[in-house]
This record gives sequence, structure tokens and C-alpha cells, in this order.
Amino acid sequence: MAMIVAEHLSKYYAGHRAIDDVSFTIRKGEIVGLLGLNGAGKSTILKILGCFSLPSGGKATVAGHSVDDDPQAIRRLIGYLPDKPPLYDEMSVKSYLTYVAKLKNVPSGDVASRVSEVMDKTNTTDVANVRLSELSHGYRQRVGIGQALVHNPPVLILDEPINGLDPVQIVEMRDLITSLKGKHTVVLSSHILSEITRTCDRILIVDQGRLVAEGAERDLTAGMSKNMRLAVDVERVPDGLLDKIKAVTGVTGVVRDTIVLPGSGARLVISSSGDSRAAVASAVVQSGAGLVGLSPTGAGLEGLFMKLVNASGSAEVR
Repeated sequence: MAMIVAEHLSKYYAGHRAIDDVSFTIRKGEIVGLLGLNGAGKSTILKILGCFSLPSGGKATVAGHSVDDDPQAIRRLIGYLPDKPPLYDEMSVKSYLTYVAKLKNVPSGDVASRVSEVMDKTNTTDVANVRLSELSHGYRQRVGIGQALVHNPPVLILDEPINGLDPVQIVEMRDLITSLKGKHTVVLSSHILSEITRTCDRILIVDQGRLVAEGAERDLTAGMSKNMRLAVDVERVPDGLLDKIKAVTGVTGVVRDTIVLPGSGARLVISSSGDSRAAVASAVVQSGAGLVGLSPTGAGLEGLFMKLVNASGSAEVR
């Protein structure tokens, strides 16, 4: 069942194209990530889905309601976390979440239990009576998730939920988001590839306002193994090693890298028309070269992402 449908969305700001001809469908209960560099158009897409901005062209629906014709119905169905959580610093965590619950029409008899449940889910119970101004960035992000969850919406829209978090906080936020799978439809944006792949069922890759690829990670990377480059580290380079590797079926080239390894070790860079890792490893071991390491280079989702967005060295892929 489709929960969110976008068809040929476009958005222009004073003549500047933010997104152009973006179409996708998100099923009920999915966690879907928008992946792209800063400024790619991710936040614009989320703002349209959250009814904070109208599209310049195309249409979008959430649970069958149009963002153009019925935005109030959509706002009742979603929880939204913008890139800067909408917190009132003079309030405590508990009083703020209570206020938001009432604002979002949670029945008065359920407010206390909903606030308690959300604080437990976001691990903020221990700071329930602390003023928001006194919280660390990580706790503020958790409270931001809490305000998006407090009315138990079927759809959650999260804009860069892990931005600025430390490694421990990132793991905690990842666990929180994955715990929502199935109970909520979640759309989140990030420019951090590793977190998108660990959290999401499917990925939508956005570049310069356009959707350039979509699918599960395994589907997006399936074609990458058809043309592979391997980095092979060996303890030594005995006579005939390169010829033995070249003789492996699928290998199209072997060069010795300029990287310096300890002793007489070397790194070989191997081009292959298929996944020849097992056969290459076997050839190296049989030659007596001493296999130290073997890994694909430029393969996988990161390689695909870099190709799709034509990213430079300044690209924020982590």
C-alpha cells in the first residue's frame, strides 16, 4: 500500500531550481532515506511532503491526501523534525512534550501516558524536568524526535536527524529510528551515506534537484560487481605473479601501485570484468606471494553514489 506518492515535483525559488521532475512512491511501514550532498534538494522535498512549502509543479499525496488541496489532513497524519528542532528553551522536556501533545489534539486523558511513552522511547526520561536550554545537542535531537512522535502519527519526516551528533549519539539515534519500522512510515534525509545504508529499507539519491537513482542498497549495487577493481596487498612479488593473475578468467589488467608497504610488500591494483576475488586470492596464495589483504576499490554504494553525483573531493560522504 502506497503511503506517499510524488509525481513530477518541481520547486523554484526566485527563478532558482531547487528540485525538478521528482517522482517516487513510499509504501506503508517503510523507512526510506533521501541521500544527497548538502543543497541537493532533500529538505525541499521533505518540506513539500510536510506541507510547509507548496510545489511549483507536479503533485504529492500522503495517505491519499493532496499537499495542495488538503494540507491540514496531512499535518494531522505526520510528525515532522526539521533540521533545527522547534524547541522552546524556557520549557522543561516534560512540559514541552505535554504542550505539543495538547497542540496536536492528543485526548486529554492520554496526554500523560503519551508523553511518558515518548520520553521512554527517546531516552529522555532522566532529563524530564531539565530546561531545554540546558540540554546537549544530542538530547535536543531526541526531544525533537519526541515532539514528532508524541501524537503517534503514521508518517514521520526527519530532516538530517543525526546531524551534529557524536558517534555514541548516532548509534542511539539509529536504534531509535529502526525501532519505528513497520509501526510508522519514515522518510529521512542525510548526506552521511553510512547511516542511510544502516537505517533505511530503500534509498532515493538526489543530485542537483533531480532523483538520479532509487532502490534497496543491494539492488543499487548489484551492477557494481560487473566491473570491479581490486586492491591486493602481498608480502612479496615473486617472479611470474602478475602473469598468473592476468591469467585469471575475467581479469583485464594488473598494475603495481606506487603505495609503499613494509619490507618487500606491494599493492597490486587489478581490473576485472566480473567478481574475480576468489580466483585472484587463490592465484596469489598459490604463487607464494603471501596474501595480506584484498578489497574492492570504488565499488559498492559509495562508488555508485560518487559516480551519480559527480562529487568532487569536497563531497561529504562518510
